Amino acid sequence: MKSLPLSLLAAALALGAVTNAHAEDWFVRFGPTVVDPKSGNGSLAGGALQTDIKSQTALGFTLGYHYTPNWAVELLASTPFEHSVQLNGATAADFKHLPPTLSLQYYFLPDGKVNPFLGLGVNYTLTFDVKERGPLTGTRVSMGDSFGIAAQGGIVFNIAKGWDIVADLRWIDIDSKIKVDGVKVGSANVDPLVYGLHLGYRF
Repeated sequence: MKSLPLSLLAAALALGAVTNAHAEDWFVRFGPTVVDPKSGNGSLAGGALQTDIKSQTALGFTLGYHYTPNWAVELLASTPFEHSVQLNGATAADFKHLPPTLSLQYYFLPDGKVNPFLGLGVNYTLTFDVKERGPLTGTRVSMGDSFGIAAQGGIVFNIAKGWDIVADLRWIDIDSKIKVDGVKVGSANVDPLVYGLHLGYRF
C-alpha cells in the first residue's frame, strides 16, 4: 500500500511518454506548505475525549510532467509535518507525518501568463514518531496510516521563461485509527486543507 502513489506515478508517466514522446514538460516546485486540519477532529473513548489537531507548516515540493499542454501528473512530497493533539483542550501528544499525494491535473490556459488548474488524486499519509504528553504520559499511543482521495485547485503565474509562482489549495481525506496501550479508542478525522505557495521551474 505504501508504494501505491509511486506506482501510479510511474504508470502515468509511462502513458505520457507514449502519447507525447516529444514533450519536454517536466516541472519541479517547492515552497512553504501548510497542513490545516479541519476544526474538531472527532471524539475518542466513546465520545469522552474531543480531539483537536493543530496546523503546521513545512517545506513542500512537487515533481510533475505535462503529457499534453493541458494534462499533467504531479507528486507532492514534503519534509515531515509535526502536529500537536489536544484532548478536551489539553495537549496529549505530538506526532509527525508525511503526506505523499499523486494527482492528475487539468490546466485551462497553458499558453497564458496566468494558468488556473484543477487536480484530483490519491493520498497516502504515513504517521510516525508519536510522543505522549500531558494526560497520556506513561501510555503508548499509536496512530494508523491513512489512504484517501485528494482534490486540488490552483493558479500558475508565469514570471520568466521556465519560471513560475504557483499558489494552490488541496483538500485531503485523512483518517487515523488511534490506539492507547494497544486498545483502539477511536479515529481522528484530520481532513485538512493544504495551502501551498511554491516557486516552480519547467524543463
